[in-house]
Amino acid sequence: MADVIITFKLMPTSPEVDLEGVKSKAKEAIAAFGGEVGKEKIEPVAFGLNALILVFVMDENKGSTEELEAQITNLEGVNSVECIDVRRAVG
Repeated sequence: MADVIITFKLMPTSPEVDLEGVKSKAKEAIAAFGGEVGKEKIEPVAFGLNALILVFVMDENKGSTEELEAQITNLEGVNSVECIDVRRAVG
């Protein structure tokens, strides 16, 4: 089977949340799930609130990312996780 490239958008509970700490814990959860984060960025949302965008690669045999999304949502400081893009890797 092929690899898939998945993009998650993590929203913090408030503008005061340490996004570096959240990023570190989320990357650990993704690695434990079998993914490898390749790209990360902080995207301004509104009123000082920033979203954390994580792009990672995983084997499509893993199936759905719902379990991983639930794990990351349960991290301290995370309000929500949204899978905003899924595509097959070519090459």
